[in-house]
Amino acid sequence: MIDFRTNPDQYKHWKLSFDGPVATLAMDVSEDGGLVDGYELKLNSYDLGVDIELYDAIQRLRFEHPEVGCVMLTSAKDRIFCAGANIRMLGTSSHAWKVNFCKFTNETRNGMEDASDYSDQKYLCVINGVAAGGGYELALAADHIMLVDDGSSSVSLPEVPLLAVLPGTGGLTRVVDKRHVRRDHADYFCTLTEGIKGKRAVQWKLVDEIVPRSKLQEKATERALELAAKSKRPKDAVGIKLTPLEVTYGDNEITYGTLSATIDRDLGVATITLHAPADPPPSGIDDIHAQGDKFWPLAFARDMDNFIVHMRTNEPEIGTWVFKSSGNAENLAAADQALLDNADDWLVREITLYLKRTLKRLDVSSRSVITLVEPGSCFTGTFFEFVLAADRSYMLDGTFEGSNLPPAAVRMTSMNFGPLPMCNGLSRMETRFLDDPEKVEDAKAEMGSDLDAEAADELGLVTFIPDDIDWEDEVRLAIEERAHFSTDALTGLEASLRFAGPETLETKIFGRLSAWQNWIFQRPNAVGEEGALKRYGTGKQAHFNKERV
Repeated sequence: MIDFRTNPDQYKHWKLSFDGPVATLAMDVSEDGGLVDGYELKLNSYDLGVDIELYDAIQRLRFEHPEVGCVMLTSAKDRIFCAGANIRMLGTSSHAWKVNFCKFTNETRNGMEDASDYSDQKYLCVINGVAAGGGYELALAADHIMLVDDGSSSVSLPEVPLLAVLPGTGGLTRVVDKRHVRRDHADYFCTLTEGIKGKRAVQWKLVDEIVPRSKLQEKATERALELAAKSKRPKDAVGIKLTPLEVTYGDNEITYGTLSATIDRDLGVATITLHAPADPPPSGIDDIHAQGDKFWPLAFARDMDNFIVHMRTNEPEIGTWVFKSSGNAENLAAADQALLDNADDWLVREITLYLKRTLKRLDVSSRSVITLVEPGSCFTGTFFEFVLAADRSYMLDGTFEGSNLPPAAVRMTSMNFGPLPMCNGLSRMETRFLDDPEKVEDAKAEMGSDLDAEAADELGLVTFIPDDIDWEDEVRLAIEERAHFSTDALTGLEASLRFAGPETLETKIFGRLSAWQNWIFQRPNAVGEEGALKRYGTGKQAHFNKERV
């Protein structure tokens, strides 16, 4: 089992240090520290284990270090920044592993950009050697790229000429959409194995500046302090500690503090129950800070985040996730209100942004999502996002015979109308009613009200509202039907349907990853016995099928 929980004391591949408003995150990959056997992580090449540590560091920088306005990303190795994803790892990994690895690395780099855009924690990448493939893609996530000008250091995206695959971590998209490199320059750059260095790298916008090696540290420190000085992060604030996450794994059960799951392996279904806070959460900012990572919205974000990446990596055949909920709706509504009332506070902002990123991770997961709203459910506010995020939702009309529970109800809060946008920049409510903003306003008018099945159906908030006679059969058939469809066809179907509306950097990256990279990683030209990934480093030339489609 791959465990995504870690902390700086356990890092094998990164060194994290602090100097006032500047943090330095130095890549120093341990060659023998691969996540699985069969390859060595030479030249600061990376695998999933390296990125798990990077993701943890990015989270801690946001929550534990509000004083940090700039993160300097560099390498602790001499004359090598990062050689990208380890090719031996890619060549020996399963198709599913490669695609999930690329997805996680994309989410991690998106997290860096999210920190810059919304938390004003800027990233400066100091390339002190060769940055190839995923190494340059890591740099592309930064706000400012500095390249040492020493006649040998370069940046490159050599995946097409060397491996017959594409840059898997948004490299092509960021080159043209973020750095605005001209198409003809980008074409040349992405088919060049040795990369580009010096003045041409600046002229083509591949990096922002070049610096002689003798002045690199001095100039990097100067630039980092400039970026930190512009940051509006609270320089005198005290961060909170992200303590070890508590989770219990059974054969077919997973239990966190704020959610639990059971797995039906025959059907390939995980049933996840979200638990509302047992007690009213604090509403005052001092009490929220005092609770730290025990404050319920943050605890839930951490639990759900870990659950999603655990299931994607360790349970690839569990293709359907069924969400339920339980608990006190008033406590959940109060938790939402505490976030909304204190939205100007740096910690509360970080918690809301974490919830946003976690729900985005759900959106881009290659799993069918079904949400069941039953008597005793608590789909209020933040939990109601799981109704909106579902591929299909069912809400019981009435009650079950013999039950003393009140009829199922849903309740919207302001959290459903803006603070938790999708990758397309719209709320899930806006995405649902893309062609009819009046329906968004109709839903907003009912904010704070407990809506029964008929009212929810009238507003278009749920898919189906069977009564107690039809409930069991309709839900069972929906789940069993999903289990008998082609899983890869469902992945393409869901990814195509979930992101209506504007196209953004993120939707392009994940759309292309789900479609093109998924396909490219299966082609014989890449992974066949005579493919480029298999023959790389053997001295034998790859043999390609020359048909263009």
